[in-house]
Amino acid sequence: MTSAEPDLAYTEQAFPECPACMHRVEPEGAPPFCTLRPAGTAHPFAALAGLVLPE
Repeated sequence: MTSAEPDLAYTEQAFPECPACMHRVEPEGAPPFCTLRPAGTAHPFAALAGLVLPE
């Protein structure tokens, strides 16, 4: 699946640099997450590529 948007992954904040990283997102009422995904992993919306919707 090709996307023009940056890839998003809700990855744990596992590194000491995470609190100051520009990829960190802190949503209101939810735990912080990273917007980068590990190399070699599937796009987060890849499962939707095979979805067939009825007309």
